[in-house]
Parts: sequence; C-alpha cells; structure tokens
Amino acid sequence: MKLGRAVVRYRVPILIVTILLLIPSGLGMAATRINYDMLNYLPEDMDTVIGQNELLEEFGKGAFSFLIVEDMPAREVAAMKQKIETVDHVESVLWYDSIADLSIPMEILPDKYFQAFNTDHATMMAVFFDTSTSSDDTMDAVREIRAIAGKQCFVSGMSALVTDLKDLCEKEEPIYVAIAVACACVAMMLFMDSWLIPFVFLVSIGMSILINLGSNYFLGEISYITKALSAVLQLAVTMDYSIFLWHSYNEQREIHGDKNEAMACAIKETITSVVGSSVTTIAGFIALCFMSFTLGRDLGIVMAKGVFLGVIGCVTTLPALILLLDKPLHKTRHRSLIPKVEGVSQGVTKIFPVFLVLFAVLLVPFSYGYTKTNDEVYYDLGQCLPEDMEYVIANSKLSEEFNIASSHMVLVSSEVSSQEIRGMIREMEAVDGVKYVLGMESIVGSLVPQEFLPDSVKGILESDRWKLMLINSEYGTASDEVNAQLDQLNAILKEYDEGGMLIGEAPCTKDMIETTDHDFQVVNMISIIAIFLIIAVVEKSITLPVILVAVIELAIFINLGLPHFLGQSLPFIAPICISTIQLGATVDYAILMTTRYKAERAGGQDKRHAIAKALSSSIPSIIVSAIGLFAATFGVAIYSDIDIISSMCMLIARGAIISMLCVIFILPALFMLLDRVICATSFGMKTRQQHRDVQA
Repeated sequence: MKLGRAVVRYRVPILIVTILLLIPSGLGMAATRINYDMLNYLPEDMDTVIGQNELLEEFGKGAFSFLIVEDMPAREVAAMKQKIETVDHVESVLWYDSIADLSIPMEILPDKYFQAFNTDHATMMAVFFDTSTSSDDTMDAVREIRAIAGKQCFVSGMSALVTDLKDLCEKEEPIYVAIAVACACVAMMLFMDSWLIPFVFLVSIGMSILINLGSNYFLGEISYITKALSAVLQLAVTMDYSIFLWHSYNEQREIHGDKNEAMACAIKETITSVVGSSVTTIAGFIALCFMSFTLGRDLGIVMAKGVFLGVIGCVTTLPALILLLDKPLHKTRHRSLIPKVEGVSQGVTKIFPVFLVLFAVLLVPFSYGYTKTNDEVYYDLGQCLPEDMEYVIANSKLSEEFNIASSHMVLVSSEVSSQEIRGMIREMEAVDGVKYVLGMESIVGSLVPQEFLPDSVKGILESDRWKLMLINSEYGTASDEVNAQLDQLNAILKEYDEGGMLIGEAPCTKDMIETTDHDFQVVNMISIIAIFLIIAVVEKSITLPVILVAVIELAIFINLGLPHFLGQSLPFIAPICISTIQLGATVDYAILMTTRYKAERAGGQDKRHAIAKALSSSIPSIIVSAIGLFAATFGVAIYSDIDIISSMCMLIARGAIISMLCVIFILPALFMLLDRVICATSFGMKTRQQHRDVQA
C-alpha cells in the first residue's frame, strides 16, 4: 500500500522523469548497432568461426561475393573490375585479367575453368572484402559495387543478403509498430469498456518500449529479429498488466469515493497479480538465453528486460496517466462487446467428458506434427527474402548460368607441399556435387609457373601460414546433399592437414543446424521446468503445474504441428522461440483461472460450481488478453515480406488464440476429472472439501 500511495502522491514527478528518460533512450536506440548476419551467433570455438577469423587476419579477407556480368565485352568488364577495386573495403577482385593479359585469349584456359567462369553471354568474378560479412562497411561497399556495375551485373553472397535484408527491415520496421499499435488499439476499444483507455495504455507501454530499446545500447548490438519483434512483443505481452490495473481501479472506485485512494489500492492488488503473471513470461524469455546459438540470448535478454520495464511502467507511469485523465476516461466509458459467459461456463462443466476426449484426440496427431515440423524447418537464410530482391535474383543467375548453388573456402597450411595439394584437389573434385576447386596449384599452375606470378596475385591465395582454395558446389546451402558433401570434403582435408579448416556460408550453416537442433531440446526443457516450478510455488500445488503446463503444451503442439499438415516450412529459429514464448506468455491465462478455482474451492464451493465460477469470471480477461496478443502480431504477420518475421508473428498470433481455446474448454474439463487429486495435493484446499463433491 505504501508504494501505491507514493505513486499517487508523486504522479507528476513520475511522468516528468519518464518523459526525460525518453531523451537518452532515443539516443541509445539510434546508437545501438543492428546485426543482420545470423551466422554471427555461432559459438566462437567452432572451426568455421575460427577459420573466418583466420581468413580476415591472415589474408585481410572477410566477406566474399561472386559478381555475375551479362552481355559485356571483356575490355568493359576489365574496366569495371578496376573501378570495383577502388571501392573502400574491397580487398581484391579475382578475374581472368588477374592472372593473364587480355591480349591472351581466355580460351587458353582449360575447358573446365573457362566454362566455370564464362557462358555464352555472361562472365563471373570473385570479390573479396577486407571487412566481415555483415559489417556496415561491407554493406556500403556492396551498394557502391551495385551502383558501379549497373543492371547488367548481379552481386551474390551473404554480404549481398544482409545488405538487402537491412534495407528491407529499415523500410518495414516502422510500419510493423504502426500496424501493431493500430490493431491492438482497435481490439482494445472494442473489447474494453472505454474508448479512450487503449490510447492511455499505448502511451504508457510505448514509453516502456522506448526505454527498453534505448537500454539495448549497453548490449553493444542486437539482431534484426530482436529489433523487429521486441516492440511488437512487448506491446502484446505487457498489455495484460495495463488491463489488470484498469479493471482493479474501476472496482476500487466503487468501494472508495476518492480516486487517489482507489488507485493506491488498485496498485497494491495489481502488483500481486502482475508479478506472478510476469515471472512466468520472464522465465520463458530467460530460457532462450541458454541457447548456444546466441541469437536466443539476444532476444531473451531484450524481451525479459522489456517485460520487467513493462511491469514497472504499469504500476508507475500508467496510474499517473489514468489519474491525470480520470474525467475523460469515465466520460468515454461504454459496454464491452464480450457477451455474458455464464452459459458457456455451465455448458463446459456439464459436457466436460467431451473436452477430455478432444484433449486425447488432439494430442496424438499434433504431437506427431510438432516433431515433424521441427524436422522440416529451413536454414537457408535467402529463403526469408522476397523473390524480387537483388540478392535472390543474383543467386538465381549464379545457379542458372553457372550451376553454382554454394561456395566453400578451404584454409590449408602453407607447409603442405604443392604436390600434396594437387592430390587433395583431385580427391575433392571427385566428391559428388563439387564443380571444381580453385587454388594456386590448379588454375594458376596450369597457365604459368608460380614463381613468375606477381606478389599481388599470390597474395590473393597465399599467406605466410595458409593457402586459400575456393570450392564451388552444385548443391544449395543447408541441403542434405551439401551437408553430406561437406563431411566428405572435411575428411579429405584432415587427411592432408589436421589443422585445415573448411569455411563459408554452407559450412557455417551446417554448424548452425547442429547447434540449434541441440538448443531446441535444451531451451524447451529449461522453460518447462522453470515455469513448472514457478506455478508450483505460486499455486502451492504438485499437480496443478502438471495440468497447466500440459494444457499449454497441447496448444503449442497444435500451433507448431499445423505447418506440417499444411505443408509449410518454417525458418529454423521459429519453433525454438515460439515454443518458449507461447508457454511463457499464455500460461498466464491458465494461472488466472486456476487461482480463482482454488479460491472458490477453498471457500467451500463444490467442484462444479467452483470451476464454473472460475471459468465465467476468467473468460473476459482471457479473451481480452489473447485478442490483444493476436491483434498486435497478426497484422505484422500479414504485412511483412521477411519470412522469419512473418512466420514468427503468425505463430504468436495463432498460438494466442489456440492457448485461449485450450484454457477455456480443456483446462476446466481436467479440473472436473482431477479435482479430488488436486485438492489432495494442493496446500489450503484439502480441509475445505465438501461431502457434496461425492454426489457431484
């Protein structure tokens, strides 16, 4: 009560301080770097990551792209190559004139290499950058190369992907927030009891969101997924807390004549309910921090922080705003569109065996679909972009014109002899799907002796410690075929050089597949155990956590099982994050009903009346909460052209509705079935059991 009275007393200073905090928050938000490269989140001790660092340190090469040039004479291609070499952070460009004068016909190349880099109307060059794949400098260089090259040229590679992704995200992200705000506002106006209160909620939550985004500055950088989703998710997840306060305030206004006293009491009640509710949500996000693929930690920290700030805002900023606008808020009151639900609650308890059968019937197929969906996710990050993006077009050209679907790089010790390397190249080129292996010992050695080559050319493919080779493959990144190919290539490499490393997009993606597959099991288990323990403490019961988690897990199985039956493939990160987010964010619906059921049961009500009363009193809050989460994410899912964002928002929106339905229909049925067990294993319920339970 002391906190409530303090907030009421100092409401104006609270608003002033909050508004002042928005200034450094805005500066922090602008200064926080956004990372668009998923492969950056791989563990640092992996060979692929170590190899990328070695490539940058020893060769000054970080990013790598192929440039496809169509219908351009060789002299013009050479002139364009010279211009590209002057672009900041372009380390080198490898083309025919890097090793031979244009006066010497290209046809003197062995057929294999001539055809690898030339078709009837196109030629290809390799561009190396001295900065990392997703650095701002590399992305600026890609944009400048595209400007120089014009419409006849197409830039492929991860750097082109992250450049297009960044440009698309920066265009779409403000619209995400606008859509989420508009949809949530409409939903709240319809389902709440005031036309004005949704706008007050949005102002309060908006300030918490800005402070959260600004505080990300201390993390150094966040991923584009975190940036795109955090504002939408924080709005959707913390809207509940604002609704709790508003309902509590209105109830207290009927008891207390003074609005300040009513708000002080409302804050006290809200803290109790909101803390219990927010802890499960925060636990779900913290579980993501246990992923070895550190994107989970990135999203988990930002969202856990956002929920915490949302709770703080709910009991400080929001009460101050409501008191400031008390008169217009009550003048704009109206009846909620949610109908009376007593009939629904009575009906559910009467035919509860039907819902028990439904629970059993849904569990088997959707648990199967859930496991199959996890096996059918895609890891090729290019699939998340629209077909008309420049990167996607360039990759299609690379595949159609040159039959190259992925490229790998090999770092082999400079101490390995040229003869051994030629033997290794022969073995590697015999592996299924390998088009060719380019190194000093292959294409260069066939034209002129190495000792006659200028140092500038040698520097492209050799350093004091390493020799660099490029392998082009017919198999696409993240495919089963390329992963098997990489296993074979790695085995050959280790025979010749135990310390050699295979790097590039496909090897990194293979590591990502293995890492995230393990992460999914770990994160899922941690979130279930953490939320189980929290419910056990909050509800003082052994059996209730099992029942509540089982109901929400069924909702998760249905949500993540549907893509398998609908023939949809999800981005790899979606199932990992959604299973945890849906559990943490929607188990609150079940906790709300359970708390009321326990109170009614402990108060002497028989099980049927206790469950019906708990259901009828909880349904309006559950519907408003689920509709708010649905509204804030569904519009973004429909609008976004980035499949990772669209898929995750659609899963969150659908998951909110499915969880709502499971809690309203299946949870009461389980209470009816297991009431005697619940009473026997829950503190404070055993002594109040009534003899009429037996008759019921």
